[in-house]
Amino acid sequence: MSELVTGEAVALELRPARLPSRALAVLLDLVAAMALYVAVTIVLVTSTASLDEAAQTALSIATFVLVLVGAPIAVETLSHGRSLGKLACGLRVVRDDGGPIRFRHALVRGLIAVIEILMTFGIVACIASFVSARGRRLGDVFAGTLVVRERIPVTRTGFVPPPPPWLAGRFSGLDLSAVPDGLWLAVRQYLTRMQQLDPQVGSSMAERLAADLAERTGAPVPQGVPAAAYLAAVVQERQARESRRAFGSGSASAPAPASDGAPAVYGAPAAAYGPPAADLPPVAAPGAAAESHGGGRPAGDRPGSGFVPPA
Repeated sequence: MSELVTGEAVALELRPARLPSRALAVLLDLVAAMALYVAVTIVLVTSTASLDEAAQTALSIATFVLVLVGAPIAVETLSHGRSLGKLACGLRVVRDDGGPIRFRHALVRGLIAVIEILMTFGIVACIASFVSARGRRLGDVFAGTLVVRERIPVTRTGFVPPPPPWLAGRFSGLDLSAVPDGLWLAVRQYLTRMQQLDPQVGSSMAERLAADLAERTGAPVPQGVPAAAYLAAVVQERQARESRRAFGSGSASAPAPASDGAPAVYGAPAAAYGPPAADLPPVAAPGAAAESHGGGRPAGDRPGSGFVPPA
């Protein structure tokens, strides 16, 4: 799960910043840096008027390097990727794995910015950001960083699609106590973003999450049930249990099943996945089947299980 949480979860939760917003942020940073540079230069000129020409030239070069190169590096390091322009535009610099940047990342970005932004007036940075699939300039490529959008409009990103109605109550016997919170978070992130993923990538991710969830619960994924529908049904079962625990068994019930159009969220009608819920036995925790059959009694003396084979 480390690869999914640290790598792919970033792609699900954060959106890479594109060229217009990045250009505006860089422009604001340059305006602030130039204003600071002019102010420092005026102070130095008035205070070092008695020095010779060589000393004044050395001070001018040092001021340029410290203000236009050192200051952005220090600001990005101390603010963890938020400069003045990025803060105004709602952007932030993060590592490729989604973590906060450190001094070495800011140093590489700042040194390469001298060439691709200051010396070429931003032409190289614009071309690189326009060509890159995630809008990265050369400094991001060499530093292993990515500029992402922090302020994302709250629309339907938190909506978890309900499972198909034929899976309602299907997993009431699962033992969910061994499932860690990180896995629940990854499953919820996938369900809220699966409509935005490539179908092949989304299917592979759903199968991996379903396999991890089945391993933690001790019960395999039922045959014929798609991975995405399985994840949605288990999440719904967990929400129903949390509601009963919080409000009491008589005050809360399971979430309402999906509407007639809900199975389309998972790619096909319910008939394509197998028999309806009435023809499928409920999934129970491991070991429950032996107890329900009465131990070692002969097969003929055991009570009926209620399972009806599909027609």
